[in-house]
Amino acid sequence: PHNIQYRTVLYNPIIYNTVLYYITLIIYNPSLYTVLYCTVLYYSIMYCSYGPVVSFTMVGKTFTYLLGSDSAALMFNSKNEELNAEDVYSRLTTPVFGKGVAYDVPNPVFLEQKKMLKTGLNIAHFKKHVEIIEEETREYFQRWGDSGERNLFEALSELIIVTASRCLHGREIRRMLDEKNVAQLYADLDGGFTHAAWLLPGWLPLPSFRYTNTPVHNKLKLIIKLRFKAMKVCWIILKHTVTPVNAVCRDGRPLNDDEIAGMLIGLLLAGQHTSSTTSAWLGFFLARDRPLQERCFTEQKQACGEHLPPLYYDQLKDLNLLDRCLKETLRLRPPIMTMMRMARTPQKVGGYTIPVGHQVCVSPTVNHRLQDTWTQRLDFNPDRYLGENPAAGEKFAYIPFGAGRHRCIGENFAYVQIKTIWSTMLRLYQFELVDGYFPTVNYTTMIHTPNNPIIRYRRREQH
Repeated sequence: PHNIQYRTVLYNPIIYNTVLYYITLIIYNPSLYTVLYCTVLYYSIMYCSYGPVVSFTMVGKTFTYLLGSDSAALMFNSKNEELNAEDVYSRLTTPVFGKGVAYDVPNPVFLEQKKMLKTGLNIAHFKKHVEIIEEETREYFQRWGDSGERNLFEALSELIIVTASRCLHGREIRRMLDEKNVAQLYADLDGGFTHAAWLLPGWLPLPSFRYTNTPVHNKLKLIIKLRFKAMKVCWIILKHTVTPVNAVCRDGRPLNDDEIAGMLIGLLLAGQHTSSTTSAWLGFFLARDRPLQERCFTEQKQACGEHLPPLYYDQLKDLNLLDRCLKETLRLRPPIMTMMRMARTPQKVGGYTIPVGHQVCVSPTVNHRLQDTWTQRLDFNPDRYLGENPAAGEKFAYIPFGAGRHRCIGENFAYVQIKTIWSTMLRLYQFELVDGYFPTVNYTTMIHTPNNPIIRYRRREQH
């Protein structure tokens, strides 16, 4: 690496010699999965060797990684005109959500849209959501029978969609959804959130581009139909579920149909990939540690009653062990590997200057495993949050939902949704790994899904 000094400006280390990176690939087997796994390992090595701010160039782009809590503060405290989000994300999200929403609009407009959606993500609605989610979960798992082996990630992807749709959009939209077809569609759309879509030109004929670059063709025709149907009931939805008051922009202009439909699709999809992935990983961690799983089941009885009556929102906060298990799942398997911004102005961090044009990145996957922050960093240990937690004093050591002004607006809903689903599942079944197999991570997309996510289950005896 070299520190590049020009006049009085000191730039951060740029890694030109990547021999160590390729050695790790050869040792572990040069597959795509290994390339991406070793990338995580590589960042950790670079942090130990060269410090918290490191740059490298790939496919003609320069990436600067902010490793550790202190350097990550630059991203999470930055203003959008300094470290810009839409310069990076618009090419990924616009074909999915549509034009005029999310990263396709100037940041002040996007913030206004988020504020509208956030209005409906409140405790009063969450209290209603718990009952809805438990009902949908029990109905869904009737198809599983008493015992067997099933694809847990596929099941939870379907369940997350229908529960999120009914909670956030209302019965009208929920009735439009066929779990299998819509889950597969959204899985395909999530397939567009790949490293290739991030790094390579969008005109390349790659499979992952087919879904995102033809928004009015092929599989997205279903989305368009849903959007037009959503328009017919959008005012009902906005009035009763999502935005009770602000169905108009700050300047007094009413939202048009495309904006409303795009916001509804964005709200559903954003929660789908995060919650389904996290829910699946939580299940496998519990299946691997049967005593921990039984502790979570016992906690259900202690918090809700021996005969396990229907859940209530206020009981969720008493499920402390399940909460810690979810938190630890998000530490070891954060849904997003890398958060990105484009430097529009020179940025100073750690005595270095990041030039304009660098893609500035923070990796939750790396930050959640740094050895100088986390003890027994690779172990799944929910009880680490009970005592002295070294990361507690570091503001950006734990960032599965982002932080600061960039924090995900759906975090609280995700906790309600996942804890309610898994509370219900633990009441219904006991889970175990199939022949001891714990899934490896699929690093080929930017969403960390489990490979071959088959789980074994057996219905609990009724009490």
